[in-house]
Amino acid sequence: MIEKRLFLLLVFITCSVSAQIKGIVKDSLTGKPIPFVNIWVENENIGSTSEENGTYQINTTEKGKKLIFSTLGYEKKIIYASEASIVKLKTTSYSLNEVVISKSIGTKTVEIGKYKNEMYQAFDNGPKIDTKFFPYLASYKKTKYLKQVTIYTDSRIENANIKIHLYEVDSNGFPGQELLDKDFVVTVKNGTRINRFDLTDFNLKFPKNGLFVGFEKLMIEKNKVEKTITDSNTNLAQVQKTYFPFVLYNYVERDFLYTFSGGKWNRQGNQNKNNDSGKMMINEPVITLILSN
Repeated sequence: MIEKRLFLLLVFITCSVSAQIKGIVKDSLTGKPIPFVNIWVENENIGSTSEENGTYQINTTEKGKKLIFSTLGYEKKIIYASEASIVKLKTTSYSLNEVVISKSIGTKTVEIGKYKNEMYQAFDNGPKIDTKFFPYLASYKKTKYLKQVTIYTDSRIENANIKIHLYEVDSNGFPGQELLDKDFVVTVKNGTRINRFDLTDFNLKFPKNGLFVGFEKLMIEKNKVEKTITDSNTNLAQVQKTYFPFVLYNYVERDFLYTFSGGKWNRQGNQNKNNDSGKMMINEPVITLILSN
């Protein structure tokens, strides 16, 4: 009886300090729902994604927190969680820095971003956006167009959705303006596989200051698998939620790592004072690019 009372007390405490916010995201002009909107609790690693019908739900420690709503084609909006039952986003004019007139003829291709020694690991990276940096090389002049992006995934469901991002490098070296003017949501099949997604319709050139490629896990019902786990000591059941697909990672040496969480970009550098090279070992998503002429 004492254990049961203690458990009920813990449940009460948990419910009292946390709140589940539910709402819907709409276009401010048309009133139509906006799918796959990135939603974050400001300055916290708590995120979610709006469903295909625009509805969303997110847990936060208190309703006084602010939520950040962002997606391509719309202005970012920051609003108190207590006021977020109906969130209307304004469309934004989107202009790319470079106007491309010529088109790829695709007679020559090269794949970049592969490693000689690859050791794959899979992580449930949560709602954050992990990136991989591709520096520009002079040799890319002969294959300057982005033809395909590949990503290595592990999924236990059919037709899981994931969002891919392509970023220019800003003046501070961070991921900057996106190269696309709308969300690039792709479908991943069941199993462990290398997925290839076509970029030729976008007619993109490799930026001369480099390129960040990132992926965003969509925290939507379609991607969710629930499993009930019973604690052998307390005999209490808990529902474990997993969102697919998982992306595989390589453990590699890099100068930095950029991750989007809490509604902002975060840069991780080498903190080891005994390492004079400035490099560090990180888990980097297995992403490659295929370039063409």
